[in-house]
Amino acid sequence: MSVLFILIGVSLVVAIGFLMAFLWATTSGQFDDDYTPAIRILFEEEKHEKPGTE
Repeated sequence: MSVLFILIGVSLVVAIGFLMAFLWATTSGQFDDDYTPAIRILFEEEKHEKPGTE
């Protein structure tokens, strides 16, 4: 039964570690992309044509 408490404690430490890493990444601007949405309209999507049809 004591192993169960150890496993719960370890899993909570790991979960808190992942949460802290995620919060650090979001506050440091890891997921910010200010450039791409502004220029997305300038580029056309490539149309793939079958070879031999012109």
